[in-house]
This record gives sequence, C-alpha cells and structure tokens, in this order.
Amino acid sequence: MTTQAPAKQPKITYSAVGGNMDEIHAGFEAALEKVKTKYLGATHHPYIDGQHAKGEGSSFTTASPIDRDLAIGTFTSASDAQIDAAVRAAHRGQERWGAMSWQERVAAMRRAADAIRTHRYELAAIMSVEIGKNRMESLGDAEESADLIDYYADQVESSNGYIRPMGQLSPNERTQDALRPYGVFVVIAPFNFPLALSTGMSSGALLGGNAVVYKPSVQAPLTGAELAAIYHEAGLPQGTFNLLFGSGEKVGEPLIHHPGVDGVAFTGSKDVGMRLMREFSAGGRYPRPLLGELGGKNAAIVTTSADLDMATEGVMRSAFGLQGQKCSACSRVYVDEKVADKFLELLVAKTKAIVIGDPTKKEVYLGPVISASAASKYDDAVTKARAAGNVLVGGERLTQSPLDRGNYVAPVIVKLPLDHELFGRELFLPFLSVGVTTSFDHSLAQANRSDLGLTGGLFSSDQKEIDRFFDTMEAGVLYVNRRTGATTGAWPGVNSFCGWKGSGITGKGGCGPYYVQQFMREQSRTQMV
Repeated sequence: MTTQAPAKQPKITYSAVGGNMDEIHAGFEAALEKVKTKYLGATHHPYIDGQHAKGEGSSFTTASPIDRDLAIGTFTSASDAQIDAAVRAAHRGQERWGAMSWQERVAAMRRAADAIRTHRYELAAIMSVEIGKNRMESLGDAEESADLIDYYADQVESSNGYIRPMGQLSPNERTQDALRPYGVFVVIAPFNFPLALSTGMSSGALLGGNAVVYKPSVQAPLTGAELAAIYHEAGLPQGTFNLLFGSGEKVGEPLIHHPGVDGVAFTGSKDVGMRLMREFSAGGRYPRPLLGELGGKNAAIVTTSADLDMATEGVMRSAFGLQGQKCSACSRVYVDEKVADKFLELLVAKTKAIVIGDPTKKEVYLGPVISASAASKYDDAVTKARAAGNVLVGGERLTQSPLDRGNYVAPVIVKLPLDHELFGRELFLPFLSVGVTTSFDHSLAQANRSDLGLTGGLFSSDQKEIDRFFDTMEAGVLYVNRRTGATTGAWPGVNSFCGWKGSGITGKGGCGPYYVQQFMREQSRTQMV
C-alpha cells in the first residue's frame, strides 16, 4: 500500500453511516476487485526488525469461509530462532522509539490512522473475504481502527505525555510523576475484529512507548500483514513493530514464555486468559502486566414496558451480526412472560427476513461462520437445544448452491428452561437462547448468573428499572433501548469496552479513557536543586 493524504470520507460505524451509500458501495466494490486480483493467493512472511524474512517454521494456507476454493494466501511461520530474533529486535526498536519525544510518537501513529482511512475500502474488502464479515461491518472495523489510534493519541496529548508536576516538601526540590513504558509487549489478536482489535491493542502499547511483537489469528493473517504494512508506511522505527504468523502452540506459546517479553495484550477466551495469568503474569521473576478481554455471554432484558419493535430489532442485530461471532453478541434474552409471545413472534419474523449469503454483496447481512469446526459446534448446540427446548427458527446447515461451498448455518432462536447449560456457555455462533421470566427482578437475577460480564442490554420505559439495571447489572458495557444493537456497537471515545468478572483482567477496557496508561508504569522523580 502507498499512503496518501486521506480525502474527506463519510463516517461508518457499526450503528450509523454518514455519507452517500451509492458512493460507499462503489468504493467497496472497486476495492474488492483489486483485492481479488492483487492480494489473494500471495505468500507472506514474518516481518522482523523492519524486514520481511521467510519463516523457518511450517507454512500454512488459508481459504475464505465464503468459498473453500477461494485461497487467501500462504503464510510462513516463525521458527524458535526467529521468535527470539523478533523479541530482541523489539528491544532494540523500543530503545529508539522510547528515546523519541511523545510528540514524535503521536505524530507517527496519526500517520498510521491516516493510512488506514486512505485504504479503508481495501482493508474492508480483505476482511470481508478473509473472515466472512459483511461489507458494512468490515468498513466499520477499518474506521474504528483509525479512530482508536486517534483517540488514544488524544489521550497522550491531553495528558502531556503522562508527565505531570507534583508537590514540594522543601523549596529546593523539584518533583515529577511520569508514566514510562514497560518495554516489549506481545499482542495476540482474534479473528473476529482482525483490524480493530489488533490496532487497538498495538496502538495502545506503541503510544505508551513500547515496542510490539504481534501474532494475528491464523484465521485472519492477511489482515495482520496489512496492519504491518500500515505501520511501515507510517514510518515507525525499525524493530518497533514485528509480525509473526503461526499457531498458538507453535508461535504464541513460545512468545509468552520468552524471558524478554515485558507484557502481553490478549483478546480471547476466559480459559486462555486465566492460564496466561498463571503462566505469564505470575510465572516469571516478578509480576508482569497482562491486559485481557476474555469473551462474553451477554444478556438482554425485555420488560413489560418495552417497545417490542425496538427490542426485537436490537436483539436480532446483536445476536446475529457477524454470525454471532462477537464477544459482545447478545446470546441470551430474558423476557417477561406477559410480553414473551409477542416478542418472540416479532423476533422470529425479523430473523427469517435476514439475507444470508456471500457477505461481500451489499444486500447480505449474515455470512458464513469462520470454520468447519465452528459449524460442527453449531450442530452440537442445536442437538442439545432440540432435546431440551423449542427451536423457533433455524437449526440447519445451509447446503443449497452456492452456500454449500462455505460454512453457512441458519441463525437459531431457541426457547429453553432457565437452568439449561446453553445459557452459560459462550458459543460464538448465530445462536440465541431465550428464557421467559416472571418479572424484571427475575430477569436481572438470571442475567447476573453468568461468570462472564462483558455487555448487557435492557429494553424498558420505566426509569426505575433503568436506574436499577445500571446500578446492579454485572457487566462493563451497558446499553438501554438501543435499536441498533442491544449489546453491541462500542466505539472509541463513546463506549468504553471493559469486561467485568470473567470477561476482563484489568478492570479498564479498550475504547475508553484509561486504556493507554495500562501499557505504562509509574515513576516518581525528585531532583534537589
């Protein structure tokens, strides 16, 4: 990619679009053709110390979940020696990066944000083909990535680089408080927001003065390669950002156990996050920082005073956007028995109207799940649902041509007993469990039963219920009466994205005002004059 000054562009988020839709679709379609002819099928190598070098480990080839015969590319994995080289290069790069003024670092990162906006259509097209994300969500992913960098850069600027004067105990002393980088952070990203989450974690580390060794998901390595290209074009010093392809077992594990790693930023499952806390945070000579967002089993509550048209649209969009493969997806609904029948009637109707197919097409809302193993997990969940509850819609693989070439499944709504295991298990699928309750308090108690506490939604016109929801719901991201997404759609500087309970580690999340500081440690400075 060649970076140019970005033209003024319409704003595209997960819940709102500003601009001419015909122009937006034309921009995406032109980029899609370019991606198919110039990006797909190439071989990609690790990026270490400012250079690409053929990976000395095994190589792997990825295919699109849209069509198993559509090759994304071949990626060469790093050997143990190259993993060590990347960490060592990051330490050298951090010395250069850390010696720069915070103003210079901010300027470099803003260039990266500009590059993302310049190439957002190409980046969106890559994500749509690579992971099966529809075009509007893909464009939102790219837009959020640029906004994350700018928002975090704003924080550094408004805090004067996290340097502030302190008080005096005597007239001849000068005191100062400074936040300083740890050194080298490993960033391990998931497939579902392959650019936004990778950019958010890496930019937080970089703006804090750290260097990064980045491992994208094996299901989204091409997007990861393009992020490395963006940082290269932005002029980050050699070694400041390093990219390694490979599996968690072959690359991720050696990275987190490397003695030269000073911190880890991770997005993934609760089980992996808990293990990282034991093996990384507490596994070395001294405690090390671990930033983690660990998934969700997110509930929406629908009360007797809810606007049911609003509630059903908000739930449908949150449950089935990106095929339910969001940590913020609405996977549980608790609805009062007095409005349950009408709610389910409207929800089923809206779900049946979803357009399913190739997500690169503008009319499609729901694409394929990411892999054959995800489709198998879907089959297992449907079997359990049919045995214990009432499947109201969905439950089958979609095998008509051309969907038979990809991992397509029908979105599921199932009415289940409140104690069923599917209310507690994160599936990462287009699968919604509905429980009927006797009151708002009953729904709230059920919603709080989960060990996870990422997002939550409420549909009610009763202010007392709304106040009680905000005060007692055990989740870090809460929405009330949100038609565009009952539990989804956080945006930098608008909705901090922080997990409670088993959904987060530090208690401070991305998109919010306390994120960058977590990549830094405090130092008190006193000088006698």
